[in-house]
Amino acid sequence: MSAFRQLLALSSAMMLAAPAYAADPITIGIPVGLSGSNSVVAPSVVQAAQLAVDEINTKGGVLGRKLALEIADDASGAIGAQRAFDSLLFQKKVDVLISMETSAARNAGLPAVNKSKTPYIYTSFYEGKSCSPNMFVDAWVPAQQVPPIVDQFMTANKAKTFFMIGSDYSFGRGMLSFTKEYIEKKGGKVVGDEYLPMDGTDWTPIISKLRASGADALITSTAGGAPNVTLTKQLRAAGVTIPYGNLAVDEGTAKGMGADATGIYISASYVTGIDSPENKAFLAAMAAKFGADLKTPNDLSVPEYEAVYLYKAAVEKAGSLDKAKILAQLGRVSFKGPRGVVTMDKQHHASLTMYLGQVQADGSVKVAKSFPNVDPGAQCPKL
Repeated sequence: MSAFRQLLALSSAMMLAAPAYAADPITIGIPVGLSGSNSVVAPSVVQAAQLAVDEINTKGGVLGRKLALEIADDASGAIGAQRAFDSLLFQKKVDVLISMETSAARNAGLPAVNKSKTPYIYTSFYEGKSCSPNMFVDAWVPAQQVPPIVDQFMTANKAKTFFMIGSDYSFGRGMLSFTKEYIEKKGGKVVGDEYLPMDGTDWTPIISKLRASGADALITSTAGGAPNVTLTKQLRAAGVTIPYGNLAVDEGTAKGMGADATGIYISASYVTGIDSPENKAFLAAMAAKFGADLKTPNDLSVPEYEAVYLYKAAVEKAGSLDKAKILAQLGRVSFKGPRGVVTMDKQHHASLTMYLGQVQADGSVKVAKSFPNVDPGAQCPKL
């Protein structure tokens, strides 16, 4: 057989093996902080979305159409988010937005989402009670995440007084406001709460106040990525040894901290050690696709992966790309993924299994306790 005929035969075989798609893909917009404070975790989020899209496309896509990604850097802040959302929604004309954001970025982008009436699945844990008829959330809120850490410190560590440190933005203050209320409700006392701007790097004055306070335990809520790293490093250098719970660190960031993260308590809806067939399959697929470039799957990236499948289910149930029809289905569809079954039916939020874990010397998270089907509480009662 000639080389030309061999090439033609190979091409024909590939065409028969590959799914047949309609001309235009369904486009998923991902505004995410490739630069700025979220740049530590954003690559893992993009990888998770890439895997989900590849898996779905390999099996025939959605309604006979291929999925495609449009990624825009929001610079981890409000100004960048306005530009990224506007570009994706009104220039690229994406069919859906699926991504984690800082709270400031989310709030800045929501007006464009509401104007375009485009479905938006928000995949980041956050301070709660952000409501829009166009936004659904498949990540945790304070009512799901805070109690495991506070209860652990009050029972196992006999902590009565707490010091809190946060980044000065919606998430940092919102998380610690809820935490303070919960601590006081449980009979504890907050003896100090201090904040730095999101780009702040010198925590020394705040750490001095912490040491002087005599607090039994420390709880922090700093911006994802760099602020977590700098604060923890400075806490360790200062010799702070009281129980330390971080409301914003994910498993991937913990690994990036190295030995400084050892001993930190986290509360998460996802850790790599979840023992389920779905999680094992997910981890194997991620490793096969990305190899040495794999970023540690975490509590920000796994909701991204699952959200792509939730959107797929909503489109298929709607039977079209009509935005209103898809929005009507997003709270009714479920997906069983690495975290278990997720359905965004609780006022556009989801009940989740939560895990209390402690970071080990190698950066892994040892699960101490699990809490199935934790309700997010009242979030958007008018939706």
